[in-house]
Amino acid sequence: MLRSADQPLSVTEVAEAMGLHVNTARFHLDGLVLDGLAERTTQPRETPGRPRILYSSEGPTPGPRSYELLAEMLTGLVPSSDAGPTTVELGQAWGRHLVDRAAPSERVDAQEAMARLDRVLDSVGFQPESRVIDTGFEVRLRHCPFLEVAQKHTDIVCAIHLGLMQGALDELGAPVVATSLEPFVTPRLCVAHLQATTAAS
Repeated sequence: MLRSADQPLSVTEVAEAMGLHVNTARFHLDGLVLDGLAERTTQPRETPGRPRILYSSEGPTPGPRSYELLAEMLTGLVPSSDAGPTTVELGQAWGRHLVDRAAPSERVDAQEAMARLDRVLDSVGFQPESRVIDTGFEVRLRHCPFLEVAQKHTDIVCAIHLGLMQGALDELGAPVVATSLEPFVTPRLCVAHLQATTAAS
């Protein structure tokens, strides 16, 4: 009702239109405000007396979202033959965009690069665990935020994830490169392998 109205409404107007007691209408209107679904304003008065409280709402209509279906549709646009190079490049572009870039005079070493990569992966939802191994680093991705789509389109989704790491490290000029990603080492775990370059050694 608030969204279809041409102007903000008072508690009384809402109560009368919906057949509610004024206190009931006020309770639910204030609940919408607390949930961020409505706004409460005070109407200016030129005469003495308590100002009238008005409610309005212009936000998005609450309801189900079908992001998983959209992801399924979009992955279908990538031909199997292009799944590797095309999606890795896409991931690289986003990795460069998401990482905390280094200042022009800053030199990022391997440890700092891994810390920044972890922050990128954590912000996306991977719950990463990084550790040093003989050949460089290993990142255990304990939660895939795209699990349902990745299970059906592993080659596409995991190539994007690998590219994401490569792009972030490349943007930092880091002495570390992401070389491979093992999907579903267990049903809920993927493992990325990163190699220290000569500069890091």
